[in-house]
Amino acid sequence: MRWGMVIDLKRCIGCYGCQLACKAEHGTPPGVFFARVLKHEEGSYPTAQQLFLPVLCNHCEDAPCVEACPTGASQKHADGIVDIEHDLCVGCRACMMACPYSNRYFNDGPQAYFEQGQTEYEKARAARHQTNVVMKCNFCRDRVREGKLPACVANCPTVARTFGDIDDPQSEVSRLIKSRGGFALHPELGTGPSVYYLPP
Repeated sequence: MRWGMVIDLKRCIGCYGCQLACKAEHGTPPGVFFARVLKHEEGSYPTAQQLFLPVLCNHCEDAPCVEACPTGASQKHADGIVDIEHDLCVGCRACMMACPYSNRYFNDGPQAYFEQGQTEYEKARAARHQTNVVMKCNFCRDRVREGKLPACVANCPTVARTFGDIDDPQSEVSRLIKSRGGFALHPELGTGPSVYYLPP
């Protein structure tokens, strides 16, 4: 059993729904987005087009961040999810340096989007995050344990994301990867990502 995700680049319209749903679910500090959408424009008028690439933690099979962590705070669980035990994290950021996908963030304390300070919502959500530790996407482990989909998957309006067991050849994610030629980012690194993309 290894949880994984497939993102259909043909369906993604760059609406940022995944990014906003993740932000609302986790209440991350300003500037911290576990789910991001990268935009790139190519071509020239009249055939210019925008390309969108949603990115998040790849929950690698051979995760360099786990190996780099000196305290064992970065852990790979039996279900394939790579997560951080914040009580063990000393904020050294070695895992951030080791992550080839730049999908880890350092929480250096309460911040606010506005000069007036944090909103009541920000205070409530930020209170559950430890400070001076590294944070990252964890495939919404609590939601998954309750039988729900990760927030970014559940809230994608174009159904561009599919979540499931990539070790099961009969699962929808495995069938999509095989039938549509799914690919992972930077396979040459040998990290074995659990996030795959379907070509546009």
